[in-house]
Amino acid sequence: MWWVTTQKNGASALGLQRILGLKSYETAWTWLHKFRRAMIRPGWELLSGRVEVDECYIGAPEEEMRGRGSADKTLVVVAVEENGSAIGRIRFRQIPNASAATLNKFLLESVAPGSIVHTDGWRGYRKVSSLGFVHEVTVLKGKKEKASELLPRVHLVISLLKRWLMGTHQGAVSHKHLDYYLDEFTFRFNRRKSMNRGKLFYRLVQQAVAIEPVPLDKILHPEKKQARKLPPRKTPTKVEGITLVSKPTNAA
Repeated sequence: MWWVTTQKNGASALGLQRILGLKSYETAWTWLHKFRRAMIRPGWELLSGRVEVDECYIGAPEEEMRGRGSADKTLVVVAVEENGSAIGRIRFRQIPNASAATLNKFLLESVAPGSIVHTDGWRGYRKVSSLGFVHEVTVLKGKKEKASELLPRVHLVISLLKRWLMGTHQGAVSHKHLDYYLDEFTFRFNRRKSMNRGKLFYRLVQQAVAIEPVPLDKILHPEKKQARKLPPRKTPTKVEGITLVSKPTNAA
């Protein structure tokens, strides 16, 4: 766990396998996913102040896309807190579409009421002001400036995320597990200015003991609500003429 938190560029399963001398890659991969599930604590603080919001696609180059939907790519919504000319905290979420219902739900769960939400002119953001936010819209169409210049902070974070996925993980991240890689990037980015790496270790340990255990079956099949249970074993009543008496289930 200490090695995972001290890697500034993130930790890969192959790297963990080499450091610990594990024979099984699956063991290292499983451990990292257990750690990732502890990197975002329940009930985290909402972003506040002025927040840039936009979406991006994780997968093929965006130039190949038309509209805001694709079966071959993963759509991710990103919120970035402004800190003067710098970047504050960030939030990510993998979303099925860029509809108003989906985007509004993300905003309500990620941004504090009364904050200024800065977006582009996508129709999915039209009702943001009715949610208790101050909505600032920058229409990108027809502008000489690029989107990265009009919404600079959120596009910088998106660029860093893609570079991290391609560099540390070689782009080998499935859609099924992407949310937890986003959690790891968020955990590291929001603590990037911490001079004491021990605090990151302490925070991860603190959150790891607070969450429920995550078995391998749940990691491999997150879509399953509950792992399949084996049927109860039947106790025979007679064995070679000897009668067996079952012990009551509530016995001490």
